[in-house]
Amino acid sequence: MKILVLADQESKSLYDFFAPEKIKDIDLIISCGDLRAEYLSFFATFSRAPVFYVRGNHDCQYSHCPPEGCVCIEDNIVTFNGVRIMGLGGSMEYIPDAPNQFTERKMEQRIRRMWWKIKKNKGFDILVTHAPAYLLNDLPDLPHTGFSCFKDLLDKYAPQYFLHGHVHANYGKGFKREDRYGETTVINAYEYYIIDYPTCV
Repeated sequence: MKILVLADQESKSLYDFFAPEKIKDIDLIISCGDLRAEYLSFFATFSRAPVFYVRGNHDCQYSHCPPEGCVCIEDNIVTFNGVRIMGLGGSMEYIPDAPNQFTERKMEQRIRRMWWKIKKNKGFDILVTHAPAYLLNDLPDLPHTGFSCFKDLLDKYAPQYFLHGHVHANYGKGFKREDRYGETTVINAYEYYIIDYPTCV
């Protein structure tokens, strides 16, 4: 199963110079946040694949103008082709009470409220967030600091993939497109990336 992941930066190749053959083999599209609603709706319209998304720290407009034809997976676990996908958007709080920004404690509370969904689904296969995990491809400044509780999720449930955005490729030499944490493959979805997700036949 091919999954197109998106975050933070619109792709000129996929959008400005769109050609149907570029995404004809894509089975699922996942946005890790900070992309215009119209951009996501474009893919929902011109692709046969469903579009799932979480909100980034700059996606305040989604509250009154959500991406049409797309599915918000915030604070939820959705299943696609047998793959369990959990969504937790937003970033570390750096402006008090700003939308889509959370302290470590508030993010922990969001995760605790999902305990029944996690139990009912017997865990999850893909964790989708906007922010990275603490000391796992994050940055030292507060806005780009990752969440320790995301690492706790990876330690406890060992999903196959952890997808995030928020840390841009042009922020410095520390950018990693792909990394590994325990049994989990970590992908920074900045602009776009295609995952060949293994499925049982």
